[in-house]
Amino acid sequence: MTAGIYASRQKLNVLMVTKSFGGQMAEKAVSIENYPGFQEISGKELIANFEKHLRKQEINIENDSVVEIKKEKEIFLILTEGRKQFQARAVLITSGTDPRRLEVLGEKELIGKGVSYCVTCDGPLFKGKDIAVIGGGNAGFEAAIFMTGYAKKVYLLEAGSDVKADLINQEKARDLRIEVIINAKLKEIQGDNFVESLSYQDKEGTIKKLKAGGVFIEIGYMPATSFIKGLVDFNEKDEIIVDPRTNETKTPGLFAAGDVTDIRYKQIVIAAGDGAKAALAIYGFLSKQK
Repeated sequence: MTAGIYASRQKLNVLMVTKSFGGQMAEKAVSIENYPGFQEISGKELIANFEKHLRKQEINIENDSVVEIKKEKEIFLILTEGRKQFQARAVLITSGTDPRRLEVLGEKELIGKGVSYCVTCDGPLFKGKDIAVIGGGNAGFEAAIFMTGYAKKVYLLEAGSDVKADLINQEKARDLRIEVIINAKLKEIQGDNFVESLSYQDKEGTIKKLKAGGVFIEIGYMPATSFIKGLVDFNEKDEIIVDPRTNETKTPGLFAAGDVTDIRYKQIVIAAGDGAKAALAIYGFLSKQK
């Protein structure tokens, strides 16, 4: 969204292809307290501000998903899920990431039946129930904190021997009496038509069972790059490798920004800056073309 604003201000002919606005920020479970200019603001509110600013620019928005990008000589061909085709001299990929799955027994079968990857989307459906959040990072703790507003009891399971969340999130969890279980490796999610319980392995290798009416999986994200094979290089995490100075990939005219790339820190303010930098680099790239 920041890239769109910057590119438009440089008087480029811009097309944005997106199914929706906001990505992870729109689904963030707790208030954002580290974006400059806003001491505290919800993800949805911040996204609404971004979108309002974006729509004031001279920019075309196509509500669709890209399924493939090809390059023929100096022109990129963009193919969409809605069977549309677009051409461009430069392309910026800002597709972000998708939730990572655990791939344990019962997970796939019970998605939408008590297994969820988004507390802000599904949290209110679990009012009065005991629920479990899987993941000990900031995302896991924020999800658990959010669910205390709905659930009767909240468990947080971390596979490692210690949690990786910021201290402030750990303190909030203690204050809200969230039960944190470390060395807990999820093995199976059980239930007939809906989640009823889960099984995990503890430090000693013992399988333990926990009753829960819902399971929220927060073990991180994986880059959304299925449509861009062949034109870019990936690191060991399947993130797009870019030139840190310009955000250009190995293919001239093809750029990437934000969480989909190999930038070290995944933060809202960094992604926004990344988008601005990439848009300015694209302007420089196109200015050199005949």
